[in-house]
Amino acid sequence: MDHYKYVQIILFAVASILILTLPAHAAFPEYFDVGKNYYTVYGGPNVSASLLGDGEFYRGDTVTLNIDLMNRGLITGFKSEQSIDPAVKLEQKLQQTEMNYEAQKTTAIGIVATLVSFDPAIRIKTGSQEAGSLVSGQQTENPVQFTIEIAKNAPAGVHPLMLNLLYGYQENVQINGEDETDLGVTDLEVGLWYEINSQNLTIPVIVKDEADFEVVEISGNLVAGEESLLSVTYRNVGELPVTDATVRISVSDPFSTTDDQAYIGSLPPGESAIAQFNIKVDETATTKRYGINSEIKYEDVDGHDRISDNIKIQVETLPAVSTTEKFRNVLWIGVVVVLLVVFGLGVRSYRNTQK
Repeated sequence: MDHYKYVQIILFAVASILILTLPAHAAFPEYFDVGKNYYTVYGGPNVSASLLGDGEFYRGDTVTLNIDLMNRGLITGFKSEQSIDPAVKLEQKLQQTEMNYEAQKTTAIGIVATLVSFDPAIRIKTGSQEAGSLVSGQQTENPVQFTIEIAKNAPAGVHPLMLNLLYGYQENVQINGEDETDLGVTDLEVGLWYEINSQNLTIPVIVKDEADFEVVEISGNLVAGEESLLSVTYRNVGELPVTDATVRISVSDPFSTTDDQAYIGSLPPGESAIAQFNIKVDETATTKRYGINSEIKYEDVDGHDRISDNIKIQVETLPAVSTTEKFRNVLWIGVVVVLLVVFGLGVRSYRNTQK
C-alpha cells in the first residue's frame, strides 16, 4: 500500500474516533456553542523524536529502531474574549474553570506513529505504532519500535526516514453553568473542541563505510569427470580497504575439492584479485549452470576479523569427453609430437649437412 494512502487512512480513523466519542458540536466549530468562551489560547502540542543509539548499521542488517517521543508543547499566549463582572461569583468561577481546561491544549492525545521510507535501500517492516497520550513535558515510558531492513547494496552515508505523528489536541473550550455554590458550579457544561495535528519528523539512519565484494570475472572449463582449475576475480566495491584476505568456497554435488581456500592478501577499494581453486566435477553431472558459494574472511581497518556475505560464483559444466574422443585427442597429440620430433631431427640433419 502506498505510504501516503496509509497515512490518510490513519488520519480518517483518528478523526472518526474523535467524532464518535465527542458531542457532535465539539467536532464541528460551526455548532460549537454550548456556553461562553472566555479565552482564546494559542499554542499546542509539539512532539519531538530521538533515536536511541548511534543509528549506524551495516549493509544487509535487519534491525529494530527504538524511538523516544517527548511532548515539548507550550502555551504561547491567550486572548480574553469577554469581560466579566467581578461582583458575580459565577462569572469568576466559570472563567477560572475554563482556564483550567484551556491549560490542556498542549496535550497530544492518542499519538499514532508511522515510519516511512522513500529510499529503496531501506525497507520498513513494521506498521503504525500507538504511543498513547503525552502531556507537555512528558516522554514515552517505552520507545516506539520499528524494524527496518537495509539492502545489501545500500550506499554508505545518511538515509533519512520520515516519522509521521498523528494525534488529537484540544482546540478550544466553552463553558456554562447555572449557579455557583460552596461545592462548585451547578449544572456545569463544558464544550471541548478537538482537532487533529500531523507532524513529520526526520529519523536519520546511517549505513557505515565498509568493504564489499563482487565477482567480476570467472574463467576455467569445468568438464564432467575431470578436475579443472577455476579462476575467480574479486573486486572490492566498498569504501574501505582490507588486509589478510582469504577466499573460502563451499561446494556440493556435483563438485568436490580438496582446495577450498585461496589467499588474496590486501585489497584497496576498487582493486581486484584472483583466487584459484581446483574443482573436480562428477562424471554424472548435468550440463547446466550452477552456483558455488564463496565468502571472504579479512581484517578491517580497525584490526577486527570480519567475514563477508555470501558471494555466488556462477559456473557452467561441460559434458564429459567420450572414450573415443579421448582416444582421438590422444592420437592427435601423439601425431603432433611425432611430427615435431621428425621436424626437429630434419632441421638438425640439415644443419649437419651444411657444415
